[in-house]
Amino acid sequence: MALATAGYAQKQLVLLKGEKVLLRLGFGDEITFRLKGSKTVRVSYVNNLFDTAVMAHKDIIPFYKIDRIYFKHSSFANRVGGFLLIGGAGYFVIDQFNTMVVQGHDPSLDKSVNRVSIAMVAVGLPMMLIRKKSQRIGGRYRLFTADYDSPFYQHDLDRF
Repeated sequence: MALATAGYAQKQLVLLKGEKVLLRLGFGDEITFRLKGSKTVRVSYVNNLFDTAVMAHKDIIPFYKIDRIYFKHSSFANRVGGFLLIGGAGYFVIDQFNTMVVQGHDPSLDKSVNRVSIAMVAVGLPMMLIRKKSQRIGGRYRLFTADYDSPFYQHDLDRF
């Protein structure tokens, strides 16, 4: 039974940083990349995968010729920025709710609450929005074709 499932399993193109998977692409997925010595960014789809190359549409491109792959990263700083943004806005809203509903006063702006709230939003917004859009291949970053037996293969992508 295990041999039958390994026969139809598709390969996956994996971008690794050490042993951490940053990007996983299967057949038909869009790939955006730049070749070494070129300034143009090419957008294509993964048509086939070989051990040391990827077939993007009708072109076979060896991994060593790919200079950069474009995809959206999400980092810890992006998540912290989101929490700061939500926390700063929430702090201001909770203070206004406390002033109007709990204490029964007219809405007013407290200088210390405004200072903290504006600082949290001003720091959190750029942290949340600034993302790395591409990754250069080389050094710790490398492309790898993951077979069905590989520990980097994600089995959930087999199902539709």
